[in-house]
Amino acid sequence: MKRAILLSAFLLSQFGTSQLLKTQGQKIVNDKGENVQLRGLGLGGWMLQEGYMLKTADFAGPQYKIKEKIAELIGEDGMNEFYKAYLKNGVTRQDIDFLKKAGFNSIRLPMHYNLYTLPIEKEPVKGQNTWLEEGFRMTDDLLKWCADNKMYLILDLHAAPGGQGNDVNISDNDKSKPSLWESDENQKKTIALWKKLAERYKDEPWIGGYDLINEPNINFTGKNPNGTDERSNAPLWKLQKEITEAIRTVDKKHIIILEGNGWGNNYNGLTPLWDDNMVFSFHKYWNNNDDATLKFALDLREKHNAPIWLGETGENSNVWFTELILLLDRHNIGYAFWPMKKIDNIAGITNVKITPEYQKLLDYWKNGGEKPSKEFAEKALMQIADNYKFSNVEIKNDVIDAMFRQTTDGSTKPFKNLQAPGRISATDYDLGRMGAAYLDKDFVNLWVSDPAKRSEWNSGNQLRNDGVDIYKGKNNEYYVGKTENGEWLQYTINVKDGKPYTFNINYASNGPAKIRVEDTSGKHLGIIALQPTGGNEIWKTASLKGINLKKGENKIRIYFENDGVNLRSFDIK
Repeated sequence: MKRAILLSAFLLSQFGTSQLLKTQGQKIVNDKGENVQLRGLGLGGWMLQEGYMLKTADFAGPQYKIKEKIAELIGEDGMNEFYKAYLKNGVTRQDIDFLKKAGFNSIRLPMHYNLYTLPIEKEPVKGQNTWLEEGFRMTDDLLKWCADNKMYLILDLHAAPGGQGNDVNISDNDKSKPSLWESDENQKKTIALWKKLAERYKDEPWIGGYDLINEPNINFTGKNPNGTDERSNAPLWKLQKEITEAIRTVDKKHIIILEGNGWGNNYNGLTPLWDDNMVFSFHKYWNNNDDATLKFALDLREKHNAPIWLGETGENSNVWFTELILLLDRHNIGYAFWPMKKIDNIAGITNVKITPEYQKLLDYWKNGGEKPSKEFAEKALMQIADNYKFSNVEIKNDVIDAMFRQTTDGSTKPFKNLQAPGRISATDYDLGRMGAAYLDKDFVNLWVSDPAKRSEWNSGNQLRNDGVDIYKGKNNEYYVGKTENGEWLQYTINVKDGKPYTFNINYASNGPAKIRVEDTSGKHLGIIALQPTGGNEIWKTASLKGINLKKGENKIRIYFENDGVNLRSFDIK
């Protein structure tokens, strides 16, 4: 009894000194009444894989199909061993420590129900729930790492029992089985899971909230298969209300987060709120960063006098990230970017490096041909699982800079410590906003707002997430390509001795062109005519003499006066 009293006192003291979140009108506040803007990251791809994250989207989108492909090569036991390593490496204390240091104050955990309970068709006793320790243990560990870093953990049911929509990849929906909406058993299991989670975490101050159902996308009565034209959404509101009631039987404290139909944004038919500690989540991808794209969410906030939260966003350029955060800051809206780790990507804050062996598996799965041996496939998959370790991922400092420093600071920073004399890689231009560190005419993907503006922004899709188009050459060297007249790149160079230097420019071009060199004040330093080299990756060197650089730091800009010059490097001598 004495131990229980001491534990209760400890928990009360934790709440008394913690930052427990709650709603206050249209704001999220801590227990001191201070406004809290959630600046978060979603751990997409950890508990639940989507094909595009593992580069299997062409032939296996939902997780169950990915597992089938893996089991085909290495058997069920081998597949289980791979996932054991994958889950162990995917998120660790090191990852959370890093996210805190980067500037994030919250984590959104996309949960797959099958780590916490069995599917209804595998329950030994129909209608009962078998609880699995794995998911709860993973969540406990993650919560401890978040609490140690004073970060909020938001629990997000990303894959509900049966799957919550027709976009099957997001919720691992197997269409051969009854969906969440077609099965009372699946709905009861969903409610029971949330009650179990709330019971477990009811006294945890660093739980930021319960995000009940991620991106429902279902046509209850409408024609659009993803529910964008639904008018009442009655089954959705009914289920979320029932989940809330179950949670509140054990947890009166934590925020409940609602999501609308149509991937989270269709709130038609919403009845008056049934709880006084609720937040609306909306999702935002590939559209303009202006008040018009937020209007429906702002109107929702105003109408119901409840906070809104951008629960998922990302998959765009650094320019878009910075612009979005500036927009959200103006409206006091928190956010969670998506995701943390993907294979072979530039738009996340980390990159999981692909291997030639894994690429061979992808090629076989997609195109057929000679089947890789079990031994080869096991080794390739375990290497990929190992590459998910934080110590093995590539940190994308340009993305982090765009999400944090560039939202308040319009200046530029060196991407690397560049020295003269020395060789400067074209891809090592400065960190900073477009118009400050570089200028590129193709820098964002806005296809939702304007279908004609579907763009990869970085057409080479290599190294960095700015508008600058970076390619990997045949010899595995990177270069800047797809340049257009008027575009430029800025470099911060530390110069040993102030004097005139020669720039030996390594370039490729199909036609005659010119490159101009200036400093950031616009002072002309030199210009050179470039002769055609005969191809995009046929490289030649042109020398530009008499470039006056001062001792110490120099910021210079390389201007392209024609389209189609590929720039690999320049030696300063």
